[in-house]
Amino acid sequence: MQLAVRIVATCIGLAALSVAQAATTVLTNFTLIDGTGRAPVPDSSLIVENGHISWVGPHSSLKAPSGATVMNLSGKFVIPGLIDNHVHLGLVHDLTQDIKFYSRELVEQQLRTYAAYGITAVQVLGTDTDVIFGIRADQRKAQSDFARVYTSGQGLVFKTSYGGVAGLNKPVANVTEARRAVDEQVAKGVDFIKLWVDDEFGDLPSRMPPDISKAIIDQAHKHGLHAIAHIFYLENAKTLASQGVDGFAHSVRDAPVDQALLDDMKRHDIVQLAATLSREASFTYTKLPFLDDPFFNRAITPGALATLKSQERQQKLAAGKHFAQYPGVLDMALANTRREIEAGVRYGVGSDSGPSGRFSGHFLHWELELMVQAGVTPLQALTAATGTNAKLIGAKDLGTIEAGKTADLVVLDANPAADIRNTRTIHAVYVAGKSVPTIWSVCTGRAASECKGGSKGGAHGER
Repeated sequence: MQLAVRIVATCIGLAALSVAQAATTVLTNFTLIDGTGRAPVPDSSLIVENGHISWVGPHSSLKAPSGATVMNLSGKFVIPGLIDNHVHLGLVHDLTQDIKFYSRELVEQQLRTYAAYGITAVQVLGTDTDVIFGIRADQRKAQSDFARVYTSGQGLVFKTSYGGVAGLNKPVANVTEARRAVDEQVAKGVDFIKLWVDDEFGDLPSRMPPDISKAIIDQAHKHGLHAIAHIFYLENAKTLASQGVDGFAHSVRDAPVDQALLDDMKRHDIVQLAATLSREASFTYTKLPFLDDPFFNRAITPGALATLKSQERQQKLAAGKHFAQYPGVLDMALANTRREIEAGVRYGVGSDSGPSGRFSGHFLHWELELMVQAGVTPLQALTAATGTNAKLIGAKDLGTIEAGKTADLVVLDANPAADIRNTRTIHAVYVAGKSVPTIWSVCTGRAASECKGGSKGGAHGER
């Protein structure tokens, strides 16, 4: 979101730094939520060596290595680092969106913001410049102190339809151009292929034609990559499902999903990658309901916060052409998410944060809350955002707390399996075993004196 982040030095932060410097760290006496879907396990401990979990199990069986730094987390809860499988990076400074802002500095700052919120990996859907490949390459050589990134480079958009970012995504006009565009992204080393099939409530002349979407999907599969489609309409979702698409980047939002689509999604394991309920919910507000919550506003500048609260902005949003439609869109997304889950469709969690007005980090926590509203349990939502998301983005070493996995961990003060809002009670975050600043030690664009205090939210904090 912003270029400059002020890290407030606290006793907790200094203690965390000493832990980060230790080669071997032992965390003890916590309740484990391991990302597999298994029920929480009290009285657990684990050992981190060289950035990986070397042992996890009952505290009674712990054999701490000699010389290790030991941290007693009695009363705490440890979950895997959260994963947001639908984000956009580097597009926005404060609330202004422009591709000219995209830079390594801004992307890395935003990845630090994600990590501060306990999100230790993100997947970017189709709006990265080529700068991202250098960042990803450096991360995979030696993990840095911010969230890991997976990317589809520049996603594919039809010439007269919705999608992408002006000045970045080059529209395709026919099947030949579509196949060539896939090949170009593959040559850059993308992790998957993204395409958009939408016409923005009918405001644009057309949606991507079926022959072009099929060419993109087939070409992605030829290279051994998944194809993920932005969709809005039931009709397009059904066509894409018949063409072999691997996942949907949003819910169907124009009509109830029917049994034919549900059957196709289950038969071919087409994933509801992300319902992006927080995206739809954000459009229903002229003034977001959490502007005074420190869990939200510590990560944005005072100027941006003032703009979000301004009458001018609220009036502009209320006058938007489609503003009155968004509550119905949200209700449809919630209902269709519930239908898919009840039908046994596989699902992940993603926020579609990053564009103006959709905020990195905070929105995934809101997304988890809305997923529970849609009908999953808190434990199911957590599992989707950790173990399941890791599988969906192809991160075999992330997502669960097991021996041999990378030590991306979040320590919480309260039980998220009892109330999903407790994911906001962040006590510590570890990326590859290294303690990094949390949202409670980050304060953007303010003097240190302005950042003191603030509740750790959760079920009983400010909301």
